[in-house]
Amino acid sequence: MPDFFCALYAYFSILHPEIMLASFIKYLSVEKGYSAHTVRSYGDDVKQFYIFCGLDPEKDHPDKITHRQIRYWLSSIISNGFTPRSANRKLSSLRAYYRYLLREGAVKINPLSRIISPKSGKRVPSFVGEDEMNSLLDSDHFSNDFVEVRDQLVIGLFYFTGIRLSELVGLTVEKIDFSSKSVKVIGKGNKERVLPLHPELILLISNYLKLRDELSLNKHERILFLTEKGQPIYSKLVYRIVKENLSKVTTLEKKSPHVLRHTFATHLLNHGAELNAIKELLGHANLSATQIYTHSSFEKLKKAYKQAHPRA
Repeated sequence: MPDFFCALYAYFSILHPEIMLASFIKYLSVEKGYSAHTVRSYGDDVKQFYIFCGLDPEKDHPDKITHRQIRYWLSSIISNGFTPRSANRKLSSLRAYYRYLLREGAVKINPLSRIISPKSGKRVPSFVGEDEMNSLLDSDHFSNDFVEVRDQLVIGLFYFTGIRLSELVGLTVEKIDFSSKSVKVIGKGNKERVLPLHPELILLISNYLKLRDELSLNKHERILFLTEKGQPIYSKLVYRIVKENLSKVTTLEKKSPHVLRHTFATHLLNHGAELNAIKELLGHANLSATQIYTHSSFEKLKKAYKQAHPRA
């Protein structure tokens, strides 16, 4: 009888196919503190891989998967027009999944240990020029009604703080401290950081909150950004706000919240900010993630050199 209970315990202590993916997704959300968007992307990548292999993540055990299948999958992704960077993102989802399965004892061998990531070319982040940003924020592009004031604040907050889309959408009123002229944001991994607020940004926030109260848009709603109907703002609306307003001043193909984050970092670097300080402001875990902005700064230096050096 004791042998039966030992076997039963062993059975339930190790993850089984029908709960492996669900357990992994819960782990990403609860233990790692990833955003809902990131968690969904990881789950979708793993499901797509299973489908490619002709397997069902809820029925087929991942120890059936070989490194050859993963190589075929990578080859298929790239041949279908995905960049090496996109392929690596999908591959990192699968790596995270197998690291979790190894930790839980669900598999004993990691087929990804024999997989080499595709080489990615150096990615230069797109950013808006200083003249264009000044034109957008200093001109009469925005009126004084609630929606326009809110939209101007959305643009301003991205540009003056470099926060992420998820951080802006989840920002609450109590995180703004007018006395210290700062704002607290919750970043990746539920890490909190404090960002300084520019005087111009403080004025925009004050104007927005005043209109928000005058219109009685859920005065007690904790979420800072609301729609004109008093509902919390959502990611697709923020994308639209950014795209429509950046279209007024730039011809960049990509016009997204992340472009404004790149713009914030690039402009700081161009004006002499230390890379470590930018790293802290952006909430990067390590300096390598911040170093992509040095390329943009170097391009500016090369241009100045060509214009000024007599032999250039």
